[in-house]
Amino acid sequence: MQNTKLLLNSLALAGLLALAGCSFPGVYKIDIQQGNVVTQDMIDQLRPGMTRRQVRFIMGNPLIQDTFNTNRWDYLYSLQPGGGQRQQERMSIFFNESDQLVSLSGDFMPGVSKDQEILGGSSDTTVSPATQPAQPAPQPEEKPAKPGSVEESIQREIDTIETTPVPTPAPLETSPQ
Repeated sequence: MQNTKLLLNSLALAGLLALAGCSFPGVYKIDIQQGNVVTQDMIDQLRPGMTRRQVRFIMGNPLIQDTFNTNRWDYLYSLQPGGGQRQQERMSIFFNESDQLVSLSGDFMPGVSKDQEILGGSSDTTVSPATQPAQPAPQPEEKPAKPGSVEESIQREIDTIETTPVPTPAPLETSPQ
């Protein structure tokens, strides 16, 4: 009888310690990701007038396609770092009756990506017609190499190189036998 009580108490204590270990600090907890990953670079590629297929190619399949409003696609993404606060991002894309992209709404907007903010690069993503024709950049004048210099000898070698044509293979016969 005494052994049975000791055994039950030992098992109860082992069970409590096992349960306490689940919330013990230092236990690794995984990150939980759900939904569509949407980046600022993906949003910057979208342009008004794109078809549904083009948008799907850039963004992937939407997480939610509203049955009652077929002209709206919703992309949701949530991330809960192990034991941390859940973060959620949402993006809605709207089409017109002719299946062309009309507008966007949500946590991302066309503009500066996070990478460009960090690196300080410019992000001119607007498309505007050219108002004046592009002129070629002025080429610096090429000065001749000094006689007897290394540059002159290299230029002489380049000028004496003979080009040999690359042989082209004969076409394969396409007539059936």
